[in-house]
Amino acid sequence: MAKVLLIEDDRETAEEVVADLRGRGHEVQWADTGPTGLDLARDRSWDILVTDRLLPGRDGLSVLQDLRSEGVRTPALVLSALSSVDERIRGLRAGGDDYLVKPFAFAELAARIEALLRRPAEPKETLLRVGSLELDLISSTAKRGGREIELLPREYRLLEYMMRRPGQTITRAMLFQDVWNYNFVPKSNLVDVHIGRLRHKLDGPGEPSLIQNVRGVGFVFSPDA
Repeated sequence: MAKVLLIEDDRETAEEVVADLRGRGHEVQWADTGPTGLDLARDRSWDILVTDRLLPGRDGLSVLQDLRSEGVRTPALVLSALSSVDERIRGLRAGGDDYLVKPFAFAELAARIEALLRRPAEPKETLLRVGSLELDLISSTAKRGGREIELLPREYRLLEYMMRRPGQTITRAMLFQDVWNYNFVPKSNLVDVHIGRLRHKLDGPGEPSLIQNVRGVGFVFSPDA
């Protein structure tokens, strides 16, 4: 019936939820950490996301905030043992569409998922335009002024991340965390190497560079038109 991504670190809870939802005809995949769940959730083919509030590696609300900032609008149900009104509000403001307090009945979880699936779907974003640059979110290809640009998967994610933040200073730590899913900042020039390769592909002869260095801080994506 629906393609469900479950992000839950408690194995017993996860196995019970997966078994119940599969028994109701849903296709379910399980991730047990925040970073893994975030990486999987970036795939826009999911019909619904069910995420625990407290996760190892990255908080569930942080996962939702990043997804929403990247334009991922998959309906999301937050599971949490935190039951106060303030916590519910935080969950909804972070990007959750519903909030279910633990412990819960599996029948109620299934009913809430069905209710979210009945909501009218938002038109899916298929093309991202910033200045003269276009990014096709379906084929993962880019064009600048009509010139096609072939991107490797990591280059695509890096470019999409920067295009969604035009004019914003983007630090290396942000890129390590949000594009590479690292929970630490390694002593490495990995980011700079990928930025250099991406610049080489984006900037044709006579074209202004779209990615500017901010000395000692990081980078800024500057639209050219």
